[in-house]
Amino acid sequence: MRVLRLLVAPLAVFALTVSASAFAHDPSEKVTILQDEVLKNVPGKKALMIEVDYKPGQSSIAHKHEGTAMAYVLSGSIVSQVKGEQPKTFKAGEYWYEPAGSEHLVSKNASATKPAKLLVFMVLSPDEKVLIPLEN
Repeated sequence: MRVLRLLVAPLAVFALTVSASAFAHDPSEKVTILQDEVLKNVPGKKALMIEVDYKPGQSSIAHKHEGTAMAYVLSGSIVSQVKGEQPKTFKAGEYWYEPAGSEHLVSKNASATKPAKLLVFMVLSPDEKVLIPLEN
């Protein structure tokens, strides 16, 4: 009986640890810069190509871009909302445009069970920030 108790306690702790880690949520999306090039034919501007990977249920913080952004959904579905517009769900193969300075209120994976991937192409000045968090 004592041996059983000695085995049950560590197993219970292990089960709780595994359960907690299964529900742990990484709050930020994975952003990978694929290309960052100065545009020789457009003085004072650069082009930036970014891949954004969302885990199931993940979202970005509300933000704005100083440069112009064009987004293309590579896989999954993304919910996007720019200030003054209704939220819209974009599926793989669909895209949208954000003028410079647009406030991007919502950018999130539409699925709680499947990942999503977004390709973003931006044109901005070399000294401009890619993303500026919005104040509440």
